[in-house]
Amino acid sequence: MVETRVLHRGRYLTFKIDTIERADGSRSTREIADHPGAVAVVAIDEEDRVLFVRQYRVAAGRFLVEIPAGTLDIADDGTTEDPGLASRRELEEETGYRARSWRKLGQFYTAPGFTSELMHLYLAEDLVPADGDRLGPDEDERLTLERVPWRDALAGAERGEYRDAKTIVGLYWLGRLRGG
Repeated sequence: MVETRVLHRGRYLTFKIDTIERADGSRSTREIADHPGAVAVVAIDEEDRVLFVRQYRVAAGRFLVEIPAGTLDIADDGTTEDPGLASRRELEEETGYRARSWRKLGQFYTAPGFTSELMHLYLAEDLVPADGDRLGPDEDERLTLERVPWRDALAGAERGEYRDAKTIVGLYWLGRLRGG
């Protein structure tokens, strides 16, 4: 890395141009979107259904059906939220449920060619409705909860019905765990 030029600092994203020097001495630039990371949750209810949220995604220009997910919060002191805590918060905010059983499935970069976003994927089971102090969706989110039997959800991913990468990864991981 030779130089970083910040173009814009937003609430969660920082857009920059990095100049790199290769082993042969030649230089090149890369446009990067720095991101604090995110969580995604494959939530399974008591009837073995996957919980999804349907929401309009401006960047995609359409409604998408996705597993619950969200960006890690950044504290005033600059520290990044713990992914395990964030996954619990996002599940409750987006679905109205809490889970008694949690398992971290893995993590992956969403698009390492241009963003630093690292997605932490969790499995949440033994769901219970959040009580009176329930966390709700963010003020700009309009979510509709959908439930799909896990085998039907996996088959939908295989047919290309889901367009969201974290959802596809989560469903395939679930299928591998369940032998689907």
